[in-house]
Amino acid sequence: MNQTTQKLSVVEKVGYSLGDLAANLIFQTLVTFLAFFYTDVFGIPATTASFIMLTAGMIGAFVFTPVMGFIADRTKTRWGKFRPWILWTAIPFGVIALLAFSTPALDQNQKIIYAWVTYLLLLGVYAANNLPYSALSGVLTGNMAERNSLSAYRFVAVMLAQFVIQVLLLPIVLMLGNGDKAQGFHNAMILFASVGIVFFLITFLTTKERILPIVEEKTTVSQDIHDLLKNLPWLIMLIVTVLVFINLSLKGGAYIYYFENYLDQNALAAFLDGIGFNSFIHGLNATLQSMGVAQFKWPDDAATSAFGLFNGGGIIMQIIGICFSKQIADRFGKRNTFGAALFVSTLFLLAFNWFPKDAIGLCFVSQILHGFFYGLTVPLLWAMIADVADYSEWKNNRRATAIIFSAMLVGLKAGLSIGGSLLAGILGYYHYDAALQVQSPETIEGIKASISIYASIPFFIAVACLFLYSINKQTENQIEAELNERRKAAGK
Repeated sequence: MNQTTQKLSVVEKVGYSLGDLAANLIFQTLVTFLAFFYTDVFGIPATTASFIMLTAGMIGAFVFTPVMGFIADRTKTRWGKFRPWILWTAIPFGVIALLAFSTPALDQNQKIIYAWVTYLLLLGVYAANNLPYSALSGVLTGNMAERNSLSAYRFVAVMLAQFVIQVLLLPIVLMLGNGDKAQGFHNAMILFASVGIVFFLITFLTTKERILPIVEEKTTVSQDIHDLLKNLPWLIMLIVTVLVFINLSLKGGAYIYYFENYLDQNALAAFLDGIGFNSFIHGLNATLQSMGVAQFKWPDDAATSAFGLFNGGGIIMQIIGICFSKQIADRFGKRNTFGAALFVSTLFLLAFNWFPKDAIGLCFVSQILHGFFYGLTVPLLWAMIADVADYSEWKNNRRATAIIFSAMLVGLKAGLSIGGSLLAGILGYYHYDAALQVQSPETIEGIKASISIYASIPFFIAVACLFLYSINKQTENQIEAELNERRKAAGK
């Protein structure tokens, strides 16, 4: 039977997507709250936090990830190359995530060492888990339309995790910690780690590797690197991946500072009253208390509530965008859809620099529109990377899925580390002080620029890079057809 075009069942798509939901409960916490956790919860200065995130992040990106790529491509078990890594790393991932967001009683130097070591360990186990997980999408099916569908399922799960973290994490932290953010983060990580372990096991049990190399031959590291260097679409996607995750880490981490330090708190409270949010929350609190769970009372401060609602609106619109992504990409091609949607989404992000501090409605509208157009791009990034793996096989007659994905995860981790470090560095440059109730005007300008001007630059450069990406709709169809013929001829 020709398995290269086999359709995936809904069970397999959902099972696969739960792996990304599990990983993103931790990953989205890193993107959105790591700088805030270090500066405002663990008490590490912003410039030191920048150093921790950059140095550990670069080791994770340029050491752990490529090494894991070479190992994964050479893994041989009865379960396949990539699935077993999801099983083997499930429990370590949860344990190390809990340690990374714990706040033991240490002096300042010990805190810095503890933060650096636990962040480095978390990046290491993330590489061992997420690189094989990402590469798995390239070997579940050879059908590019099915791959688009799989990516859509996967990134709906990502958006659900993002919703939990960006909308609910701060309230959960305050609830579970009874107002103590340090204890709240610790308890929240226990919950997320437990759920994540179960979801990783479901991913392992419900998926199957189908795409095998046409010729079972041993390849050397030098051959893999040589193939990569000849692969221009890979190089373009590597650069794009770095730029995308610089943006996500920078803007994602800066939003909380924007809400707590720039937007007018009275205007936020009035906005929440005006749309009925506060009435809803009061009713929810009353219901919970009547059920005997008074410890889960929703926080009262306007910044926390508005921040969650703001992120929630953007995430819902991203999910809607994801739902339209496959249809548009099937018609116009992944490259064209990705570039156009990314450009438009960036315009709405850039606008945040000029919103007055009491223009809460404008902020929410811009976030919603940004979320929708960015959502169109979300499933396409990894689907395009899977296409790059096919392109490499098409050109070189050798398949090296994990090394392709490991190179992209190098970009992801480099972007994440650079973006997070940039945010902490920008805060330090503009003299952010977590101990101050009111930041200086200079600091406020730096916070505004972080989520708008600075965050927009990587997206605009990524759009420009896509003009050099040669895998358009016509090339996608040609690659798929010719590889299918080769696999039929080889009996795969």
